[in-house]
Amino acid sequence: MLLTRWAPVALAIVLALVLTAAAPAVGPRGGPLDGFTIGHLPARVGTETSTMDSHYEWEDVSFTARFWEQAKEGGGFQVVLQVLVLRGEELTDLAAVRSFLAEYHERDPDTWELEDFDNHGTGGLYGGSEAFWTPQPGVAVEVRDPFGLIGEEELLATARGIGPENPA
Repeated sequence: MLLTRWAPVALAIVLALVLTAAAPAVGPRGGPLDGFTIGHLPARVGTETSTMDSHYEWEDVSFTARFWEQAKEGGGFQVVLQVLVLRGEELTDLAAVRSFLAEYHERDPDTWELEDFDNHGTGGLYGGSEAFWTPQPGVAVEVRDPFGLIGEEELLATARGIGPENPA
Protein backbone atom coordinates (compact mmCIF):
# COMPACT_ATOMS: atom_id res chain seq x y z
CA MET A 1 0.00 0.00 0.00
CA LEU A 2 2.89 2.37 0.72
CA LEU A 3 4.26 1.65 -2.76
CA THR A 4 0.99 2.55 -4.50
CA ARG A 5 0.78 5.81 -2.59
CA TRP A 6 4.29 7.00 -3.53
CA ALA A 7 4.48 5.54 -7.05
CA PRO A 8 2.50 8.37 -8.73
CA VAL A 9 4.61 11.00 -6.93
CA ALA A 10 7.87 9.32 -7.96
CA LEU A 11 6.62 8.93 -11.53
CA ALA A 12 5.62 12.62 -11.68
CA ILE A 13 9.06 13.71 -10.43
CA VAL A 14 10.91 11.50 -12.92
CA LEU A 15 8.67 12.70 -15.76
CA ALA A 16 9.23 16.34 -14.82
CA LEU A 17 13.01 15.83 -14.78
CA VAL A 18 12.99 14.07 -18.14
CA LEU A 19 10.82 16.71 -19.81
CA THR A 20 12.91 19.54 -18.38
CA ALA A 21 16.17 17.96 -19.53
CA ALA A 22 14.78 17.31 -23.01
CA ALA A 23 13.56 20.86 -23.63
CA PRO A 24 14.70 21.96 -27.10
CA ALA A 25 16.87 25.04 -27.53
CA VAL A 26 14.62 26.54 -30.18
CA GLY A 27 12.10 29.34 -30.18
CA PRO A 28 12.77 32.77 -28.76
CA ARG A 29 16.04 31.66 -27.15
CA GLY A 30 17.72 30.51 -30.37
CA GLY A 31 18.33 27.16 -32.01
CA PRO A 32 19.59 25.85 -35.34
CA LEU A 33 20.20 28.12 -38.34
CA ASP A 34 21.89 26.80 -41.52
CA GLY A 35 24.50 24.61 -39.84
CA PHE A 36 24.93 26.73 -36.71
CA THR A 37 23.24 26.85 -33.31
CA ILE A 38 22.27 30.13 -31.71
CA GLY A 39 22.89 29.42 -28.05
CA HIS A 40 22.57 32.90 -26.53
CA LEU A 41 20.18 35.75 -27.17
CA PRO A 42 19.89 39.05 -25.31
CA ALA A 43 17.18 39.39 -22.66
CA ARG A 44 15.51 41.96 -24.90
CA VAL A 45 14.76 39.10 -27.32
CA GLY A 46 11.95 37.24 -25.62
CA THR A 47 8.21 36.94 -25.44
CA GLU A 48 7.64 40.44 -26.84
CA THR A 49 9.52 39.68 -30.08
CA SER A 50 8.52 37.63 -33.08
CA THR A 51 10.96 35.62 -35.18
CA MET A 52 11.19 35.26 -38.93
CA ASP A 53 13.63 33.27 -41.09
CA SER A 54 14.52 34.32 -44.60
CA HIS A 55 16.65 32.97 -47.46
CA TYR A 56 17.97 35.17 -50.27
CA GLU A 57 20.96 35.75 -52.52
CA TRP A 58 23.04 38.82 -53.33
CA GLU A 59 26.11 38.94 -55.62
CA ASP A 60 26.51 35.12 -55.71
CA VAL A 61 26.38 34.86 -51.91
CA SER A 62 23.46 33.07 -50.29
CA PHE A 63 22.04 34.34 -47.01
CA THR A 64 20.07 32.49 -44.37
CA ALA A 65 18.82 35.05 -41.90
CA ARG A 66 16.84 35.07 -38.69
CA PHE A 67 15.21 38.32 -37.60
CA TRP A 68 13.74 39.17 -34.21
CA GLU A 69 11.36 42.10 -34.31
CA GLN A 70 9.08 43.87 -31.87
CA ALA A 71 5.96 45.94 -32.28
CA LYS A 72 6.54 49.67 -32.13
CA GLU A 73 4.36 51.93 -30.07
CA GLY A 74 1.97 53.57 -32.50
CA GLY A 75 2.18 50.76 -35.05
CA GLY A 76 4.69 48.98 -37.21
CA PHE A 77 7.63 46.79 -36.29
CA GLN A 78 11.30 47.26 -35.52
CA VAL A 79 14.10 44.71 -35.95
CA VAL A 80 15.81 44.06 -32.61
CA LEU A 81 18.41 41.53 -33.78
CA GLN A 82 19.57 39.72 -36.92
CA VAL A 83 21.72 36.62 -37.29
CA LEU A 84 22.90 35.88 -40.82
CA VAL A 85 24.78 32.91 -42.25
CA LEU A 86 26.46 33.78 -45.55
CA ARG A 87 27.77 31.20 -48.01
CA GLY A 88 29.74 31.95 -51.15
CA GLU A 89 33.02 31.18 -52.88
CA GLU A 90 34.27 34.76 -52.53
CA LEU A 91 34.08 34.63 -48.71
CA THR A 92 37.57 33.15 -48.46
CA ASP A 93 38.75 34.85 -45.27
CA LEU A 94 37.93 37.67 -42.85
CA ALA A 95 39.33 40.39 -45.14
CA ALA A 96 37.18 39.15 -48.05
CA VAL A 97 34.10 39.05 -45.80
CA ARG A 98 34.81 42.60 -44.58
CA SER A 99 35.08 43.80 -48.17
CA PHE A 100 31.88 42.02 -49.18
CA LEU A 101 29.93 43.34 -46.18
CA ALA A 102 31.19 46.89 -46.77
CA GLU A 103 29.62 46.76 -50.22
CA TYR A 104 26.49 44.94 -49.04
CA HIS A 105 25.82 47.37 -46.17
CA GLU A 106 26.95 50.35 -48.29
CA ARG A 107 29.78 51.27 -45.94
CA ASP A 108 32.91 53.13 -46.88
CA PRO A 109 35.62 50.52 -46.31
CA ASP A 110 38.16 53.27 -45.50
CA THR A 111 36.07 54.75 -42.67
CA TRP A 112 34.27 51.63 -41.37
CA GLU A 113 35.70 51.32 -37.87
CA LEU A 114 35.95 47.73 -36.70
CA GLU A 115 37.85 46.06 -33.89
CA ASP A 116 39.10 42.51 -33.49
CA PHE A 117 37.30 40.02 -31.29
CA ASP A 118 37.89 36.37 -30.52
CA ASN A 119 35.05 33.95 -31.11
CA HIS A 120 36.26 30.70 -29.51
CA GLY A 121 39.60 30.77 -31.30
CA THR A 122 38.29 32.24 -34.56
CA GLY A 123 39.13 35.86 -35.25
CA GLY A 124 36.29 38.22 -36.00
CA LEU A 125 35.51 41.90 -36.34
CA TYR A 126 32.93 44.06 -34.61
CA GLY A 127 31.90 47.66 -34.55
CA GLY A 128 28.90 49.43 -33.13
CA SER A 129 26.05 47.45 -34.58
CA GLU A 130 27.57 44.28 -36.02
CA ALA A 131 29.98 41.44 -35.40
CA PHE A 132 31.12 38.92 -37.99
CA TRP A 133 33.62 36.11 -38.47
CA THR A 134 34.53 33.34 -40.90
CA PRO A 135 34.31 29.92 -39.25
CA GLN A 136 35.62 28.33 -42.46
CA PRO A 137 36.40 29.45 -46.02
CA GLY A 138 33.22 30.15 -47.95
CA VAL A 139 31.14 30.74 -44.81
CA ALA A 140 30.60 33.84 -42.68
CA VAL A 141 28.31 34.57 -39.74
CA GLU A 142 27.11 38.06 -38.93
CA VAL A 143 25.16 39.31 -35.90
CA ARG A 144 23.50 42.72 -36.27
CA ASP A 145 21.88 45.17 -33.89
CA PRO A 146 20.53 47.49 -36.60
CA PHE A 147 18.93 50.07 -34.28
CA GLY A 148 21.31 49.91 -31.31
CA LEU A 149 18.73 48.28 -29.05
CA ILE A 150 20.86 45.57 -27.45
CA GLY A 151 24.28 47.19 -27.11
CA GLU A 152 27.82 46.05 -27.79
CA GLU A 153 28.16 43.69 -24.80
CA GLU A 154 25.06 41.68 -25.75
CA LEU A 155 25.97 41.82 -29.43
CA LEU A 156 29.30 40.12 -28.68
CA ALA A 157 27.73 37.68 -26.20
CA THR A 158 25.25 36.66 -28.89
CA ALA A 159 28.04 36.27 -31.46
CA ARG A 160 30.09 34.14 -29.05
CA GLY A 161 26.98 32.06 -28.32
CA ILE A 162 26.79 30.88 -31.94
CA GLY A 163 28.60 27.69 -32.80
CA PRO A 164 28.50 24.76 -35.21
CA GLU A 165 25.23 22.88 -35.12
CA ASN A 166 26.94 19.49 -34.80
CA PRO A 167 30.52 20.12 -33.65
CA ALA A 168 32.93 17.32 -34.43
